[in-house]
Amino acid sequence: MSLLLVENISASYGATQALFGVSLSVDEGQVLALMGRNGMGKSTTVKTICRLLPLSGGRICVSGQDTARLAAHRLAQLGVGLVPEGRRCFASLTVRENLIAAARPGHWDEARVAQLFPRLRERRDQRASSLSGGEQQMLAIGRALMTNPRLLILDEATEGLAPIVRQEIWAAIAKLKQETGMAILLVDKSLKELAQVADQAVILQRGKDVWQGAMSALDHDTTTRYLGV
Repeated sequence: MSLLLVENISASYGATQALFGVSLSVDEGQVLALMGRNGMGKSTTVKTICRLLPLSGGRICVSGQDTARLAAHRLAQLGVGLVPEGRRCFASLTVRENLIAAARPGHWDEARVAQLFPRLRERRDQRASSLSGGEQQMLAIGRALMTNPRLLILDEATEGLAPIVRQEIWAAIAKLKQETGMAILLVDKSLKELAQVADQAVILQRGKDVWQGAMSALDHDTTTRYLGV
């Protein structure tokens, strides 16, 4: 059974349909890359999975449970942790307060998050608003890990960051895969880095999934056609 199963989902912004039958699945311990050019439905898919946008068709299941009628916060209780696009840290709270705000018992605690991102230990008592963009991204990932998820969803986790910080984020993602066996759904444009951590890939175009398969099977013609690289 897939940890996350998305079957033929549709979603709209008002009268404008944005998703047209998207399907994907993520198994325990698997890393899935969700790719596509800007505006093709990646973040919309994440929002729909996380109950931040109404599902207008299809089915989404987490650990076999249909989530169509669940409130967004109930997904965390099912083991889904979201690192949203744009980070969205609680600006007025300290690093520690951000981390413990939605913490749940389990493997991930403040000490383990600090091992993954030592800068957060150094900034422990600083307000999130005083952090750099890269540090805020580390905090957003740490906050999601503190919910002790079985599935971690990262929506554009490296976008707009300095190259050295991007390397730190990718190293952390690789460490999560290697050492925890956590299932991860990654939305990103960095094909080179995705190829090093992702097992499977789904490509979206205009709100539809147009390619699915092993990351190792993604060839030059497909990336040129759908990703423009």
